[in-house]
Amino acid sequence: MAEEDNYTKDGTLDYRNNPANKKKTGTWKACPFILGNECCERLAYYGMSSNLLIYFTTQLNQQNATASKNLSNWSGTCYVMPLVGAFLADAYLGRYWTIASFSTIYVLGMTLLTLSASVPGLRPKCYKKDECYATSSQTAVCFLALYLVALGTGGIKPCVSSYGADQFDDADEVEKGHKSSFFSWFYFSINIGALIASSILVWIQVNIGWGWGFGVPAVAMAIAVAFFFSGTRLYRYQKPGGSPLTRICQVLVASLRKYRVAVPGDKSLLYETADAESAIVGSRKLDHTNQFRFFDKAAVETQSDHMKGSVDPWKLCTVTQVEELKAVIRLLPVWATGIIFATVYGQMSTLFVLQGLTMDARVGKSSFEIPAASLGIFDTLSVIFWVPIYDRMIVPVARKFTGHKNGLTQLQRMGTGLFISVFSMLSAGILELIRLRYVRRHNYYDLKVIPMSIFWQVPQYFIIGCAEVFMFIGQLEFFYEQAPDAMRSLCSALQLTTVALGNYLSTLLVTIVTRISTRNGKLGWIPDNLNYGHLHYFYWLLVVLSVLNLGAFLLVAKWYTYKKPLGTLR
Repeated sequence: MAEEDNYTKDGTLDYRNNPANKKKTGTWKACPFILGNECCERLAYYGMSSNLLIYFTTQLNQQNATASKNLSNWSGTCYVMPLVGAFLADAYLGRYWTIASFSTIYVLGMTLLTLSASVPGLRPKCYKKDECYATSSQTAVCFLALYLVALGTGGIKPCVSSYGADQFDDADEVEKGHKSSFFSWFYFSINIGALIASSILVWIQVNIGWGWGFGVPAVAMAIAVAFFFSGTRLYRYQKPGGSPLTRICQVLVASLRKYRVAVPGDKSLLYETADAESAIVGSRKLDHTNQFRFFDKAAVETQSDHMKGSVDPWKLCTVTQVEELKAVIRLLPVWATGIIFATVYGQMSTLFVLQGLTMDARVGKSSFEIPAASLGIFDTLSVIFWVPIYDRMIVPVARKFTGHKNGLTQLQRMGTGLFISVFSMLSAGILELIRLRYVRRHNYYDLKVIPMSIFWQVPQYFIIGCAEVFMFIGQLEFFYEQAPDAMRSLCSALQLTTVALGNYLSTLLVTIVTRISTRNGKLGWIPDNLNYGHLHYFYWLLVVLSVLNLGAFLLVAKWYTYKKPLGTLR
């Protein structure tokens, strides 16, 4: 019995495909390699993407609205591609090999982007600083590199956080207690990378050159890959459970085939495997729930289901398989409420930067100027400040009032983040209103940079950072914990698609607003010269959408039923 206690009970294996030894693998022994990988990968990503809007406008000679839409579309793709990587991880490759293979594509994309900004013939032709023109082929090479990076992120984003959480045994209460802290420190490591990116790397791009500015992130990504492979012997590995999409389709087909069959009142009459283990590799059994009872028809046994001596999965499914589908359906409304938050978050790399470009970027009375994109450092500093505050102070205090072991439930944490995000847009809108009044008062309409400090933007960045600690970390933990065991990468990818759809929604809103507000020859809300625009109107629009979204979230949270796993992993 003592010997058995040395091994995990959640089905994880070591790198030799033997049961994982608790003393030699996983927990915080393995996590430094995963956190180090994430820190370097995020340094590479944000080091390349934080200032990308400026690259589009000054090097590729794109207009503000076009550059903003191109950046939003690319960012959105970065958060859609995880669906591909997650499917491969859950169904066939496992998280380790998915991360390893897609990281290679990522490095290739970063290398090509560096070449497109530094090699004569590939880089845009510049007549003076920030006045460059790119041919269609040069622009195409740049975007080919960017979308290779987007593909690379598809295998990394949905797997790394889940892979880190896999290092803690769900069947061990002590290890399970550390898992919640892991998600906080995982997000902390993301922001350490982002901090370096938005300060040092943005400065390099603006003051030294884009070749170096993209080259350093490429090297950082190569280091991230080396970090990841270094921990191979210490990791715990979950076996892929087969195609989750196939299992979902089987439930849909089986329930439709039996749409006339009555569901018995006694849930014990529904089909399930007799032993403690689930029929799905890498998954525990799930307890039956009364929601979406139509799909229970797939688990109702009929005489024809056993005619050939074996069960046809397209006619009869286990309760666990049915509950997998129900769990995903229950996640969807919660997932949908994250889209507006992602739209608000996405303004940091688009409209916040455009707003900052119109303001005095000098530090005090010195000649040193902070790049507009570097203001994102205050979002990062906010996250770095709030993560330990939340983990060490807010959780213990909240625990006394709620009695919940994590202080706040995952849904309560997310709702708090949605509430805080409203104030970020209010702050941005109020600042823009003040800025425009300053322009009118002094007749600064044609002044490219007005004598008003860019550091007035700090509050809107800092508030978003605080909202992230509640919303994004809550999402990470929620989608991992509430996902069926064999669909965790896929559900983590589903969570990431809120960021994609948030970026696409931002593009759509900018397009609609531009089309409507520029009628009859008007300059519109977001013209190239923001001194003639009404950017604050766009921020007010996001405030209204955020408040409505918060109301919808509260209704969804009240309705949501948490999953109930049973038995052991196969």
